[in-house]
Amino acid sequence: MKFFYTVFLVTLLSSTISSFAARVDTLNIPSTAMKKNYRAAIVLPDSYAKSKGTYPVLYLLHGGGGQFSDWLKQTPDKQLLHKLADQYNLIIVTPEGEKLGGYLDSPFQKDNLFETYITKEVITKIDDTYRTIRSRNGRVITGLSMGGHGALYLATRNPDLFCAAGSMSGALDLNPANWRIDPEFAERIKPGFERILGPQGGKPDQYAAHSVVNMADQIKANDVKLIIDCGVDDFLIEPNRELHRRLVYNKVTHDYTERPGGHTWDYWENSLPYHVLFFNKILKSNSVVIP
Repeated sequence: MKFFYTVFLVTLLSSTISSFAARVDTLNIPSTAMKKNYRAAIVLPDSYAKSKGTYPVLYLLHGGGGQFSDWLKQTPDKQLLHKLADQYNLIIVTPEGEKLGGYLDSPFQKDNLFETYITKEVITKIDDTYRTIRSRNGRVITGLSMGGHGALYLATRNPDLFCAAGSMSGALDLNPANWRIDPEFAERIKPGFERILGPQGGKPDQYAAHSVVNMADQIKANDVKLIIDCGVDDFLIEPNRELHRRLVYNKVTHDYTERPGGHTWDYWENSLPYHVLFFNKILKSNSVVIP
């Protein structure tokens, strides 16, 4: 009896390990535009090594103050991305966005051209390195906080690249005056924002011009499916509600959810699987053949 019990445990353990056997690559993706060297993590599903098919790609952006490896190191479950890649048979890419790059091309700093970097240099490198579906039908994007804004911003401005986009706790209004933060925190982050967007209240208002919350009309004109969520205790909840209101007013179909929680990794770990499920449905509706 003890022998059979031991065999059962070994079999169960082996099955568990093989179920989430995704591989993680760290790829150098230098930026010619910014003359800088960056890296990205690429999570390949276990089936990738066994198949010759092409795979859809999820671009997963980190938040302000973070770096490309955050989604692999900061979630309570360090296997979260591995499990999702295996479960849905998709490639997950976590590119670099610097501490406060905003995923935009700064009008003032030529070393902060992250829209160009992600949409031209990163996507090209990934498509040239891996067996990907090289069209918008097989490409989706989401992120947390700064990355949530970045995902919607990039998809709104480049609808030819992404069929769906998401935002978790997104900083959807880049003007911190519209966040629930204390004056000390506002002063602490002010220099970083002014570096890439200039002084607040400047002419023209770069904060308003680059904020997704003000892009509801442009979003309506695009055929990009959206999923947006934010914790009710999050300091960014009001910009999320405002974008939701504007999308409803514009009759833009989108998935919007508020859940208990704040600006935490526990919240984002819970949120990401909903985004990937949403994306999986969109990819299937695009007739994407997932290996």
